[in-house]
Amino acid sequence: MLGILGGMGPLAGATFLARLTLLTPAVRDQDHVPCVLWSDPRVPDRTAARLAGGPDPLPFLLRGVRGLETAGCEAVAIPCNTAHGWYDDLAAATRLPILHIVDATAAELRRLGLESGRIGLLGTAGTLAMRLYQERLEPLGYDCLVPEAAEMQTLVSPAIAEVKANRVAAARVPLMDAAARLVARGADAVVLGCTEIPLAISAETDAAELGVPIADSIDALARAALDQVAAMAQPA
Repeated sequence: MLGILGGMGPLAGATFLARLTLLTPAVRDQDHVPCVLWSDPRVPDRTAARLAGGPDPLPFLLRGVRGLETAGCEAVAIPCNTAHGWYDDLAAATRLPILHIVDATAAELRRLGLESGRIGLLGTAGTLAMRLYQERLEPLGYDCLVPEAAEMQTLVSPAIAEVKANRVAAARVPLMDAAARLVARGADAVVLGCTEIPLAISAETDAAELGVPIADSIDALARAALDQVAAMAQPA
């Protein structure tokens, strides 16, 4: 059984479960992955916690992990990039394997045919400030490009807020603008490194407009979860 530590935001967690279902090679109900979605939108804002001294989300995250343990889950996926700033604390507090969304996205880049190169990274200010992607991707041969400060303030951060406010359509134009600016600076691919962003930009349909592949962190995590479940189902 897979545990999903969600609610950050609620739509991203629900979309992760939908994508996990759609990516599963199933022909009947019983072929799908048993899941428990712990969707707790009360988790304090992760970016505010890191950049502005806001309330600590860790107690809420730990409560969610313990709830998933109690429910009988055997692995955990967290469809929130910024929450991975507390990954080490969570991993140390549970016996369950916790998938890392950046490692999953690295696998997605390889699946798209990019073994190395310049990666344009869209994410929250917290994710970028914590260098969650840079620290794990750069040793693999990827050079991460991030939006300029003004682009974060006027395009990316407001667009993420629009998605969280259920105004998804309003987020597409500014996010595509930010992505196109990264491509103009030489990005060979764009990573949607916030799980709100794939709700406004489609890796499948918008890559042609950008002219480069798009790696969706929601789909990447879903594929990693399916691989984890398949590996755990193998006889010892």
